[in-house]
Amino acid sequence: MLTLLTNMPRDVLVAQIKDGLVLLVLGMGTVFIFLVILIFASKLMSKIIMQLEGNRQEKAPVSAPVQAAVQVQQKAATAPQGDDAAVAAAIAAAYDRSKN
Repeated sequence: MLTLLTNMPRDVLVAQIKDGLVLLVLGMGTVFIFLVILIFASKLMSKIIMQLEGNRQEKAPVSAPVQAAVQVQQKAATAPQGDDAAVAAAIAAAYDRSKN
């Protein structure tokens, strides 16, 4: 390979190196622009989904199990230290809430 490069005329070698650099810049520029567009599209979709979820949560009534879980969590938060029943109830409520 090295002998092939040394046998080439200088102007041809310089032209090929310039063409290679142009292709390098075009390729990396294309990838960079695509990634920037991908980031902005991802952020835009995230904002849209967050708004849709916010609207759905405002419109949806709170179900009875969720209200019960919140009440149990509030009771567990105000329970004195060492109250194992309240801690167990809070764990059960959190587990039940995570399933829904």
